Amino acid sequence: MNPILESLPVLILYPHSRCNCRCVMCDIWKTDSTREISAAELERHGEDIARLRVEWVVFSGGEPLMHSDLFRLCRFLRERKIRTTLLSTGLLLERHANQIAEWVDDVIVSLDGPPEIHDAIRRVPRALELLAAGVAALHKRKPDLAVTARSTVQGLNCAHLRATVEAARGLGVKSISFLAADVQSEAFNRPSRWGTERQNQVALGPGQISVLEDEVERLIGAGECGGFVVESAEKLRRIVDHFRAHLGLQHGVAPRCNAPWVSAVLESDGVVRPCFFHRPIGTVGMGASLMEVLNGPAAVGFRRGLDVSTNAICRRCVCSLNWKGGTCK
Repeated sequence: MNPILESLPVLILYPHSRCNCRCVMCDIWKTDSTREISAAELERHGEDIARLRVEWVVFSGGEPLMHSDLFRLCRFLRERKIRTTLLSTGLLLERHANQIAEWVDDVIVSLDGPPEIHDAIRRVPRALELLAAGVAALHKRKPDLAVTARSTVQGLNCAHLRATVEAARGLGVKSISFLAADVQSEAFNRPSRWGTERQNQVALGPGQISVLEDEVERLIGAGECGGFVVESAEKLRRIVDHFRAHLGLQHGVAPRCNAPWVSAVLESDGVVRPCFFHRPIGTVGMGASLMEVLNGPAAVGFRRGLDVSTNAICRRCVCSLNWKGGTCK
């Protein structure tokens, strides 16, 4: 693939550096500083966004709804006919329901299990109750707004996948997707890779692999895959394989992914990454343009040398982006 980016269909933005949950699988909430991508900063990249033909912006983070003026960013993108997706903990959905319904194209909420499991992982009292109220407010304001759920599989919820699916149905979301918890990268505000003890607090232990496998096979047997559960049977089983590889029971296999050639992550402090998990390829924080960073020496060298199938980070990856002509496969 060409190491020079002439287009960038997907741009992932971290509009705000902080989060309102204290999830066991993430360190973003530990940050003690507040940083935002301002409207002026996004507008500074407007020409590059147009030149790169960005089609889809995903607001991630951190919690995007903690941004002081998020919907000004949304308006800027809407005026350019760019699709916007909001990834959210759900705690602030109800407060901002009217503006979300007006300015956001679709919403993905984090769901970690039935109430007691979800609240324990989020470490926020009544977290699922607040999430449910937020989803209900969105549906009341705009019944056809696409709201889906995403669940991160880990040791605390691996025995509750079916219960998580039922919790998602109870919320009234359109669908749910699953991915394995990342415990080995430097993503999510980790200053360095977690040590073995910290990894083991989140990842599955040897005795939990069969439990997860049973949950996965029951979902598959119930005909959930490719329907309300977004993943195919193959992708659900890949979650089990991921944790087996983490325990050294099999080799890790990289997913089909072209993220570094079709997308980029722009963090709230201006750092640019080729995806969530690889190291930065530059920063726009010192006045550099987005195009300059994406096609700078570090970025081009990274893409030129990247073999997804053999790269150690890719072989441990918990997700994938395989963009094909306007869709993710």
